[in-house]
Amino acid sequence: MGRAPVTRARWAPLALFAVLAALLAAGVWLSRKPGREALPSPLIGKPTPAFALPSLHAPGRIVRAADLRGAPYLLNVWGSWCPACREEHPVVTSFAETKRLRVVGYNWKDERADALRWLEQFGNPYWLVLVDMQGDTAIDFGIYGAPETYLVDANGRIRWKHVGPLSDAIIHDELLPQLHALESEHGA
Repeated sequence: MGRAPVTRARWAPLALFAVLAALLAAGVWLSRKPGREALPSPLIGKPTPAFALPSLHAPGRIVRAADLRGAPYLLNVWGSWCPACREEHPVVTSFAETKRLRVVGYNWKDERADALRWLEQFGNPYWLVLVDMQGDTAIDFGIYGAPETYLVDANGRIRWKHVGPLSDAIIHDELLPQLHALESEHGA
């Protein structure tokens, strides 16, 4: 009888570890389910933050949030320094080629020469590229990494956000339904 409590005591830390590992694994699995975002944006349904950012290709041209109103657009945050942006770039390019809506690039914390060289190398799918070299406007958007993508309606309201690289599946399963809903609302 003296050995049973010792055996249980030896297994208790292992059992506790197994329970904690299972809970951690369940949390990771649930956070990766399609349609779930690790950090949901509080800006969904709200106007884009006010901004005045230079254009990558015409640095003297300042683009304001109000300048983009009138038609919906996809705002894609990227940087030449971002490996995941390179992974997502063919998907963004393919979607831009459909001409469903304007695709606006948001070049974040990048040197102008590096960004231009990157687009020269991989192609430029963007209707316009905004530059936020210091990252100040990114704070207002709640951007915490690249790539991130936002669907903005014609009135300048953020309708959808995706954190991480876009894939064909994400475009099909998440973005296109949001776009269809947006078009239905406006009779497009």
